[in-house]
Amino acid sequence: MVSKLSHLRDKIDEVDKKMVELLARRLSLVTQVGELKSLQGLPIYVPDREAAMLASCRKEAELKGVPPDLIEDILCRTMRESYTNGNDFGFKCLNTGLRSIVIVGGNGQLGRLFGKLFHLSGYDVKVLESEDWQHADKILPDAGMVVVTVPINCTDTIIRKLTTLPDDCILTDLTSIKSTPLQAMMESHNGPVVGLHPMFSSDITSLAKQVIVYCDGRNPEAYQWLLEQFRIWGASLHCISATEHDQGMTLIQALHHFTSFVYGVHLAEENPNLSQLTALSSPIYRLELAMVGRLFAQDAQLYADIVMSSPQNIDAIKLFHTRFGEAITLLDLQDKGGFISAFQHVEDWFGDFSQHFLKESQALLRQANDTVHLG
Repeated sequence: MVSKLSHLRDKIDEVDKKMVELLARRLSLVTQVGELKSLQGLPIYVPDREAAMLASCRKEAELKGVPPDLIEDILCRTMRESYTNGNDFGFKCLNTGLRSIVIVGGNGQLGRLFGKLFHLSGYDVKVLESEDWQHADKILPDAGMVVVTVPINCTDTIIRKLTTLPDDCILTDLTSIKSTPLQAMMESHNGPVVGLHPMFSSDITSLAKQVIVYCDGRNPEAYQWLLEQFRIWGASLHCISATEHDQGMTLIQALHHFTSFVYGVHLAEENPNLSQLTALSSPIYRLELAMVGRLFAQDAQLYADIVMSSPQNIDAIKLFHTRFGEAITLLDLQDKGGFISAFQHVEDWFGDFSQHFLKESQALLRQANDTVHLG
């Protein structure tokens, strides 16, 4: 029995080595594709191509008795690596005549990320920090585009200093709120203006499948090349008004971050054994705990600014507090019928999204569980 088991394990090891060889071959082919895309200015991420390839491979896997989800997991992880490697070849420059791009706050994490991508695309990138402001009059008059990426609490002040830009200079920002910065840019500059919100953190390795929200300001024809440049980097673009954007961010960012903050504060005050808590956690709770812990591994000032950036955020959080209290009343009254009724009301509101989110979360939980057991 021991000999037979050892023999089978040796066979598995052989297959694993062949899989590594095949992956190396695939990455080599992807490298060649990346070089061609870089020369031709093609996006590194093409949704239709990826969807068709995954569908074909799932069908092929089914015919061979291989779980389709398994092959999709392998391919998605492989493609993510491929998109990262795509950065190595740089990107086609879509506006070769553009004067320098000045990133105000360019030494920050997000500023460095965008600076790197612009540099990889062949643009001349300059950084302007607060300590360099005395040299601004030497840098800004020759700017073809100015990108403001500074803390939320000083974004408006910085933008209102930018009153002497060339008329054809594009003025934009990378802030997570849009109404106030966009208004400030429109009032401070007579040229092209667009508000941007990258919906990702600065620790990503590729913009493939990442979303950049943009809010039109003035002269959109002047910055269409910029939006196309983002697409070449792999990003998906979503156009929305500044007002609608900020209403959405109240729920997506401010309320979510605040509830995570309160839960973290509660855990710290209760002071459980965190190692034991994670050992007892199911994959879904561990993932939720990881997302709360992720918040507290980042900049406190940033999240304070996000949550407190507008009165609308505070009002929404207070309304949530009221509804939380109403839900507690159901517990105090032991009103199981009321609880179920409220549950079903929310279930109806989610509609078909419930099943979609269930499937999506199952994939996330499988990955989370793999990570746990890998240590």
